[in-house]
Amino acid sequence: MTAVTARMPPTRPTDHTRCTERRAVALPARLMWTDQRGTTRFASVVARNVSDQGVYVECQSAVSIPMYRLVQFQLEREAREAELPEPLRHGRVLSAVYRVSPATAAGAPQGFALRLMVEPRRSAEPAAARATA
Repeated sequence: MTAVTARMPPTRPTDHTRCTERRAVALPARLMWTDQRGTTRFASVVARNVSDQGVYVECQSAVSIPMYRLVQFQLEREAREAELPEPLRHGRVLSAVYRVSPATAAGAPQGFALRLMVEPRRSAEPAAARATA
């Protein structure tokens, strides 16, 4: 192995490696969190894609939400009629911010990737089939 190939980063697999599929949406939603001073803050956002474990939202106005902050995510009432993952149909969902995308000069809004803090769904296979000796 040469020095050049040793420094190359590993390539990502081309196969679909996600556990659940993302669905593109454009649904009005709300974020609620407590800032570092203990003040409750709100922001109106638009959910751009959803999955069983996460959601990506865009915010037209600049807000200061740091990474790993816990937030309450809630779709607006009329948006809950869409075909959505189960946790998003019932109101507020505790979520953690795990990626912050700043607004760009080209006009792209600020975005936040949220991990839904919900119990993961188990696969439909029976427990006996999962068990190994």
